[in-house]
Amino acid sequence: MPEFLDEPTLLSRRGVLKVGLCASAFLATAGLGASLSGCSATFSARGFRVLRSTDLVFLQALVPVMLAGSISHTSLPGATDATLHTLDNNLAHLSPELLKLTLQLFDVLAMPVTRGPLTGLWSSWEKTTPDQIRYFLHRWQNSSLSLLRMGHASLLQLVMMSGYEKPELWPHCGYPGPPTV
Repeated sequence: MPEFLDEPTLLSRRGVLKVGLCASAFLATAGLGASLSGCSATFSARGFRVLRSTDLVFLQALVPVMLAGSISHTSLPGATDATLHTLDNNLAHLSPELLKLTLQLFDVLAMPVTRGPLTGLWSSWEKTTPDQIRYFLHRWQNSSLSLLRMGHASLLQLVMMSGYEKPELWPHCGYPGPPTV
């Protein structure tokens, strides 16, 4: 019998289920705690319909990293701002339940008590480097917890759909634009 089979496994299926259940309970509790304690802003930021100031801090760090390579470095600040406004408009058209879930995800990422353990980023979003944000995205994309993988997919879809609504980003990916009718 091979030597590695004699040792007990680190995590059984039951253990994985327990970790997943605990992580889900932790995220739900953190989101509820943020909304009840007032840590979660209830008012949108100036000039936005849905996005709050806490969301903007996180997204202003995230969006340039996600759009990097799809637009010139000099055009990135303008593209980031345009993407945030498009994202805000898209969120305003979500169903109330989907909007609530999205804002809970943003709350979890904004609160230091949940951001650190879940992302590995212990400093504020303003102090994170692009490499640290790429690490966080990679960590969530390849996580063993489906909740974190779903969070990554949601962030990716929200930002990329909002970014690629802008014609300035189309040439880089080879999209000629919609056909003329």
